[in-house]
Amino acid sequence: MHSKLGLDFTRVEYARNISKGIADGVQQFVGNYTTIAVERTLCRLMGIDGTDINQIPLPNVVTDELKNKGVLSHGALFYISNAMVNTSLTPQEIAERVALGTLDITKLPVAAESDRMRAITSVIDASMAKIRSNRERREKYIKTLGEGSKPYLYVIVATGNIYEDVIQAEAAARQGADVIAVIRTTGQSLLDYVPYGATTEGFGGTFATQENFRIMRSALDKVGEEVGRYIRLCNYCSGLCMPEIAVMGAFEGLDVMLNDALYGILFRDINMQRTLVDQYFSRVINGFAGVIINTGEDNYLTTADAYEEAHTVLASDLINEQLALLAGLPEEQMGLGHAFEMNPELENGFLYELAQAQMTREIFPKAPLKYMPPTKFMTGNIFRGHIQDALFNMIGIWTNQGIQLLGMPTEAIHTPFMSDRYLSIENAKYIFGNMKSIGEEVEYKEGGIIKTRAKEVLEGAISLLERIEKEGLFSALEKGIFADVKRPKNGGKGLEGVVEKGTNYINPFIDLMKGGAK
Repeated sequence: MHSKLGLDFTRVEYARNISKGIADGVQQFVGNYTTIAVERTLCRLMGIDGTDINQIPLPNVVTDELKNKGVLSHGALFYISNAMVNTSLTPQEIAERVALGTLDITKLPVAAESDRMRAITSVIDASMAKIRSNRERREKYIKTLGEGSKPYLYVIVATGNIYEDVIQAEAAARQGADVIAVIRTTGQSLLDYVPYGATTEGFGGTFATQENFRIMRSALDKVGEEVGRYIRLCNYCSGLCMPEIAVMGAFEGLDVMLNDALYGILFRDINMQRTLVDQYFSRVINGFAGVIINTGEDNYLTTADAYEEAHTVLASDLINEQLALLAGLPEEQMGLGHAFEMNPELENGFLYELAQAQMTREIFPKAPLKYMPPTKFMTGNIFRGHIQDALFNMIGIWTNQGIQLLGMPTEAIHTPFMSDRYLSIENAKYIFGNMKSIGEEVEYKEGGIIKTRAKEVLEGAISLLERIEKEGLFSALEKGIFADVKRPKNGGKGLEGVVEKGTNYINPFIDLMKGGAK
């Protein structure tokens, strides 16, 4: 493609090839391991839901039973399918009896593999059909109702109460929002289970539960019909329940999921082995469900300097891209992340930000890039903050970003009010309309600040990728290559939930979903 920045695409391709080698090295490990979260996900795909008398989710009851008896390595589907052959019970009935202590699925005679696979085929087909129908529902809505133009206006709701979130989300959609992100309550990423049912209390956000997903999806469908455009719903499947929340979102018709291969490792101290296994299956599910993933590279620039460390964002985007491709996720569903986070006191900072945003767009031309607003240097001065957000919006339309997470003038003060959100949407709509074609009109000066900066960032990313290639990703993470954060391979949260696959292990969903995403 033609590069307005004069990028050398042989160097870009070189960077991609290095990233592919890094991702392939990770996948060699991933293919041999499963996690307790992956196995809970398979329980949910078998239709297991609800809780026991102690309010413990039944997927946890089944997988904890297998883990405690030292047989999780053979996988939930082996034991569930075997129990179905031996008892003629449904997976839900099996889980309920495990919870009551009246059935030990690890002690049953082992049935023939053909009988076990035959037993679960109809359940697998039903889950696949449910996810496929949600994808078709979304596509039909977009075809009949239409949707907002890119960059999509992405705003957050974060009251802690799903019913209050609905009121705020409906208001935002009427004000012009295209994507509603329900911020997850603080700390949920570190829970090794998914709460059950609708929730009305949360700190800094609302619990991600399947019922909350259903409630919000229904509300957005109704308001979308009212305003005449499809409203996308976003939530989080990062953390210790990454694939599990991905499948719950797929069951309830979510459109966008926060899903990063490295974020949980770096910023939540979740064990890297656990995260890298979990992210693979979560992305397989998101790919099949037609869900756009959002990665979290913007977070690097809140812990490290945005000017000095910009190359780490590009390197991570390239690695995230290759890991997503291995999971069958198409480029059109990769909301790779970057951010407008330079110190506003930096001379010509706008030009450097413009260079990086244009560079990211040119390197990932098919991706619906997610561009993050200024947060690190928001001070509580709402007037200056509104100007910072305006500059951010100018670059978003100028460089044809895909998803624009709108900044709030009250950032660093409080969770946004509906009036704050209105001002942010008004700001973006004004700039997007008035500057709609600026990217097609303006060329960049040869040898100038913008072209020079883009080439410097690309070369910095290549040098970093070469270092990671030599180290391997696991070792690179241990040495703090990203965001100046060091994480031990055998440390962090969730390592005890990682097991090597045993001889009886099965997970037919991976091949089915990767083969059927189109």
